[in-house]
Amino acid sequence: MAYVSIVRPLNLLLLFLTQVLIKFSFFEPVGIQVAMSKFDFSLLIVATLCIAAAGNVINDIQDVAIDSSNKPEKVLIGKKISEKKAYNFYIILNIIGVGAGFFLANRLGHPGLAVVFIIISALLYSYAISLRPLLLVSNVVVSFLVATSLLVLLVFDIYPAINTNSTNLQITASKVIVWFAACAFYINFMREIVKDIQDINGDKKGGRNTIPIALGRSRATSLVLVLGVFMLVALLWFSYHFLYLFQLVAGYVMFLIGRPLLYFCIKSWNATTPKDYKSLSIVLKVVMFTGVCSLPFFAEILNV
Repeated sequence: MAYVSIVRPLNLLLLFLTQVLIKFSFFEPVGIQVAMSKFDFSLLIVATLCIAAAGNVINDIQDVAIDSSNKPEKVLIGKKISEKKAYNFYIILNIIGVGAGFFLANRLGHPGLAVVFIIISALLYSYAISLRPLLLVSNVVVSFLVATSLLVLLVFDIYPAINTNSTNLQITASKVIVWFAACAFYINFMREIVKDIQDINGDKKGGRNTIPIALGRSRATSLVLVLGVFMLVALLWFSYHFLYLFQLVAGYVMFLIGRPLLYFCIKSWNATTPKDYKSLSIVLKVVMFTGVCSLPFFAEILNV
């Protein structure tokens, strides 16, 4: 059970759901030409989930001291799993992930694409080992990696299948995924700041230089509030200008994405305790989930 916990199964489930929705609820209904068969897609799932899980493991290994201060009840490394066994688990997950990615790239006739998984694995390792203490850099890197979980479908499913007969539709679908990836980056960046505010005491002891430490808890909270308001205004603008003919989609976006964002903005105004910031982090995760689940609606819009 401890091995399951350190890979953060809920995060992996959201990653799995994201890629399944893109493949089967967006690409297929839109009818664009794609490269991956169901078996190829399974290889992609194995590669991304294993590499993401490995990143979570190495992150927990490096964060033992800080987590012992921030959330001692959740520390597993050194208690239920030895550090050596955790490292071995990390190596095995990476071997499986990169191996599956290499096999997939060769099946698609583009062996060079295997470097994508090597780069992602290296970034996750660098984030855990050397980037986390750096101001802003760690937040940007981890948010970029979250966005990559969407963009990887473009690299492996659309790029190898591009031809002159279907380029326009592929480009249109790709733009939608890029916008979703940009939103995922933005929301996760907000969430990273919220988590840093929540963990500010442990991060100080660990010698990290996060945004809340540099600006102070109050200013960092104000920054998150401004980012949340900007996202909410952008969502309202997008719905008004592009979804006015699609009432069902507009209703979904407003009530299941906009309303949680509004709640986030209201709650962040008075947030002061670690419990408050934990709740805000959960709300942003809900926003990411409902945002991903809106993909099938955009497939219908493209088919109109």
